[in-house]
Amino acid sequence: MIYRRKTYKIEASLRSEFNLHFNKTLLPTQLKYGARLVGRWMTKGKNKDEIEIFAIWEYDSYEDYINIENKVRSDKEHVNRIQDWFEKIGGREKLKKYLKDEIKEDFLETTLL
Repeated sequence: MIYRRKTYKIEASLRSEFNLHFNKTLLPTQLKYGARLVGRWMTKGKNKDEIEIFAIWEYDSYEDYINIENKVRSDKEHVNRIQDWFEKIGGREKLKKYLKDEIKEDFLETTLL
């Protein structure tokens, strides 16, 4: 079993739209192909204008993660919904304005026996 942690730092003004996008667009497709969401949380960043959002996903193996990601990325309806969201917020370049740091992703392995 492995866990993937994905972290975003965004401007607080994008919080509602970003969370709605996750729940309506990203989450359903991930679940459709077998990803398992452990949880998703947010906290205030270093200043009041910044929010940190992170999710923990569970996979049977790294290969399982790769297979699921390949299915998600090849799902044309999903890709179209993401493109529509980019257009709604003003394009990818505008999204970069809202991101306070690069998107981080790492994989966690348990230390419990």
